[in-house]
Amino acid sequence: MKKPKKPSYNLEKQYLSSGIDYVFGIDEVGRGCFAGPLVASAVCFDKKIKRKWFKDINDSKQLTAKERRRLSKLIIRHGSSYTETIDVETINKIGIGKANTLIFKKLIKKISNDLGKNKIQFLIDGNKKDIQIENLEFIVKGDNKIISVAAASIVAKDHRDRIMRDLDKVYKGYNLAKNKGYGTKFHQEAIKKFGLSDIHRKSFDLQKFTQ
Repeated sequence: MKKPKKPSYNLEKQYLSSGIDYVFGIDEVGRGCFAGPLVASAVCFDKKIKRKWFKDINDSKQLTAKERRRLSKLIIRHGSSYTETIDVETINKIGIGKANTLIFKKLIKKISNDLGKNKIQFLIDGNKKDIQIENLEFIVKGDNKIISVAAASIVAKDHRDRIMRDLDKVYKGYNLAKNKGYGTKFHQEAIKKFGLSDIHRKSFDLQKFTQ
């Protein structure tokens, strides 16, 4: 059976060779969760980065939690990374679609402010969002194709998993440390038993699970 292709660094190299100073891959995690925040990260590597672990970078969904923890530490140490969160209150207020766009805008603004007049290219996983800047490319399944986007997915996933493990200590019974807020059968049954907590996304029409 043919192994699936891993993400490559080719697109980043093309941009860096054309005069771009920084190429940031961006990805979010937790969009479909019943509970907890939305998290997104942006990651940029140097053009000449050569590390043995670099070949291990992949879409975070293809890695174990242990692999993500190891790689996230290496990515943060050897690359440039930014992470933002959107809390449940905001998600419930504006909806997950607008929250998704907002978190990307927050990352882009923060990076642009930090790097000043440098030429920056942003590569975002997914379909096009309403973000009006020229130096931006949306790539469907970018976490499967682009190293910096895959790296961002790893950092964001590891960061959010830590948040959910901490929330599990406060919000007992939902098994958040294991399901990370996703709508597993156990989580649905827990909502029916305990009701919705203040970290649940009530804008997701979760009331049906309490009946």
